[in-house]
Amino acid sequence: MRFDILHRTRYSYETPVKDSFNELRLEPVTNEHQTVESFKLRVDPIRPVQRYEDFFKNAVHHFEVTESHSALTIESSVRVSTRRLMLPLDATPAPLSRRTEAGRSERCFDYLLDSSYVDLDPSTWRLALDAIEGKTDMWQASVAIMGFVHGYLKYTPLSTHVHSHMREVIEQRAGVCQDFAHVMLGLCRSVKIPALYVSGYLATETASATHAWIEVFIPDIGWRGLDPTHNRATDETYVKIGVGRDYADVAPIRGHYRGTTDRRMEVEVKITPLDGVSLD
Repeated sequence: MRFDILHRTRYSYETPVKDSFNELRLEPVTNEHQTVESFKLRVDPIRPVQRYEDFFKNAVHHFEVTESHSALTIESSVRVSTRRLMLPLDATPAPLSRRTEAGRSERCFDYLLDSSYVDLDPSTWRLALDAIEGKTDMWQASVAIMGFVHGYLKYTPLSTHVHSHMREVIEQRAGVCQDFAHVMLGLCRSVKIPALYVSGYLATETASATHAWIEVFIPDIGWRGLDPTHNRATDETYVKIGVGRDYADVAPIRGHYRGTTDRRMEVEVKITPLDGVSLD
């Protein structure tokens, strides 16, 4: 499938601000699942933008606006093609006994530990054990955890914020896609299944924002995506921007400035399918 994606964020400040420093993670990756055909980034006020890759190989764009300004607009546009790359939910590719093997891999080590919004405590471990009871395969255990999280939490907009910790979400049993992903990360990691956080877009979503899901590592297969918000494996309608240990590593926009705390943020995401494809 091919998509054009427009992502626009506008900040309006009550009084002028200055010394604005910003990091953007908005450029999707090119990998075996997807190919970025074009990517453009526009900022207003117009400033030079530097690009580099972070520790997780995500594309990062950085810019500064040092002089006084009352508004800031960040707009990215991308054309991307995607391919189906998924395991059937009933597949059994690797027994749970191979978790130890996966844990010895350098590519998995960071995704088996606590992180900014994910704790591996005894209560999380007990939830995970309940979720995978009777499962003997890594993928089947991961799918079971996904189903558990999907049923345990209620999708409730505005019930959390971007800095909500996994513990808060489990306690209130409500959240949004970011929270569903964090809880699933905690459960998977607590039973030694490597799991990473994914930021991206879901073409069938109507929400004007990015989406979040996770990927688990399966020996001999690699990383495969599971979406606990929708209780399904990821497919060609998902577009990956970047990955990390949790949201803290891959926030779409991160920055700071000097001035008023009174500001308004407007976000618009428009996804247009190409080649006459219908998403209904």
